[in-house]
Amino acid sequence: MRIGVICPYSLTVPGGVQGQVLGLARALRQMGHDTRVLGPCDGPPPDGGVTPLGNSLPTAANGSIAPIAPDIPAQLRTIRALRDEAFDIVHLHEPLCPGPTQTALLFKSQPLVGTFHAAGGSAAYRWLNPLVRWGANKLDQRCAVSEDAKRMAFDALGGEYEVVFNGVEVDSFAKAEPWPTDGPTIFFVGRHEPRKGLAVLLEAMAELPATVRLWVGSDGPETAELKARSAGDPRIEWLGRISDHEKARRMRAADVFCAPSLRGESFGVVLLEAMAAQTPVVASDLPGYANVARKGRDALLVPPGDAAGLAAALRRILSDRELAEELVASGERRAAEFSMDHLAEVYLGLYTKVLERADMA
Repeated sequence: MRIGVICPYSLTVPGGVQGQVLGLARALRQMGHDTRVLGPCDGPPPDGGVTPLGNSLPTAANGSIAPIAPDIPAQLRTIRALRDEAFDIVHLHEPLCPGPTQTALLFKSQPLVGTFHAAGGSAAYRWLNPLVRWGANKLDQRCAVSEDAKRMAFDALGGEYEVVFNGVEVDSFAKAEPWPTDGPTIFFVGRHEPRKGLAVLLEAMAELPATVRLWVGSDGPETAELKARSAGDPRIEWLGRISDHEKARRMRAADVFCAPSLRGESFGVVLLEAMAAQTPVVASDLPGYANVARKGRDALLVPPGDAAGLAAALRRILSDRELAEELVASGERRAAEFSMDHLAEVYLGLYTKVLERADMA
């Protein structure tokens, strides 16, 4: 099967959707399917299976900044690539996002599968409802990564959706060489913006022992403010943007991974990555995280925004080795259920059904 996978976000900028697109494509190739990824790239493509469509334009979306490519040159490259590659089927991630995925809908020439990732509501869906409904109706198969993502898409667009989990490349985390540490270490990685809750974690650090270290990965609009606010705390190391390889190594080395998000998380891939790395997890008790981390079994989940509760959960894991080992064992089994190879098998089944329906039409 010749498969095209289109990502609306820059593939050279770290992000959940980008990680899913690239990981799924790798798994499909390993299963023997000719798979090519199309998407914006701000720099060299991340691997040889990517066709770059041009640079991105940072745009506010869902409480975050999305690196999308809505410009005309990117759309012309998309049309040309779809014509030249002659895919059997095309898989659109966030199919209604302005840019290449919308263009693939508009100039549909192959059967289309669309996966909806976002949760929490979309102003664009409300303002442009007739247009986005028209676009969604061009999809031959609609998928959503969680019940929350399904609810958001259904409320705005109607239609039927198959809930298909996000995947994790288990071996890349389980077999990573641990990064050197200096004492008990907490790891956070995520865009530095209000919804990710980094400010809450920094507040919680004030209640943790002087021996505890915190690695802060990535950057964002709050970086300067948060660094200034915590400038007097030598325990905090600001890493900036890190590669996927370094992220996996730090996941493996940390004593606990912390995801203190406040809202807007449709699926907890980053929690699965930590579980695959055999690292205990403390996270906010959000529906998107509870989809994958069962409270008290795979992770400790605390109310979002509760710095004292977050500090207490972190102290528990750092001081109770038996609890940490129990969470690691359960989390490792849980991550295996969401492997990228399993996800590829699920999507291949859907692709086959879509192609069979197209042949019968």
